[in-house]
Amino acid sequence: MKSKTKLTPSMTLKEFENGYWLATELKEFADDIGVPSVGKLRKDELERAIKLFLETGEVTRPTMRTLSSSGLKDVERGLRLDLPVVFYTNDKETKDFLEHEARKLAPGFKRRSGVRYRLNRWREEQIPKGKNITYGDLVAEYVRLNQTEGAFARIPHGRYINFMSDFLAAEKDATRHDAVKAWHELKTMDVPKDYYSWSKARSSRRR
Repeated sequence: MKSKTKLTPSMTLKEFENGYWLATELKEFADDIGVPSVGKLRKDELERAIKLFLETGEVTRPTMRTLSSSGLKDVERGLRLDLPVVFYTNDKETKDFLEHEARKLAPGFKRRSGVRYRLNRWREEQIPKGKNITYGDLVAEYVRLNQTEGAFARIPHGRYINFMSDFLAAEKDATRHDAVKAWHELKTMDVPKDYYSWSKARSSRRR
């Protein structure tokens, strides 16, 4: 069995993209090359910073969102529609609040897969743009995303989400369990982490 490629400053971008890296591995490597605030970065942000480093040799902060997390959480202040979004948390109470208010705003509301991820990215983009948003704005965007017709635009760094979506769309009668199993198989392959590469590799094995 081929040994796993290690994260090193001399690796190629292709080697990085073909590998599957745990968050702990990414944080350790990002810290080694000097990426700031690695402990507060999401996995996709760590990947973005590392890819930039491998391409250009530059080290930069990969996000404009606020990384500080001090003060009273919004949920502790009492969630309501006119409450400004200051210290958001992805806990059950907040999710239930959004769900409850969305159903009041849009009777017959149904939640689509991948919406919460997109809602969080939308929320994070607003403050750097100078926009002050409330939980009412969050609910409205949550409803809008769930009511969007057709397929969502692909997520630049959402390899798992994109793979799951593409797999379920292309594989006839496939279940979520099948998609998760295929994703775990893909993680062990030395190929880009997308449905096309998984399908191509599977076809090659059958020949």
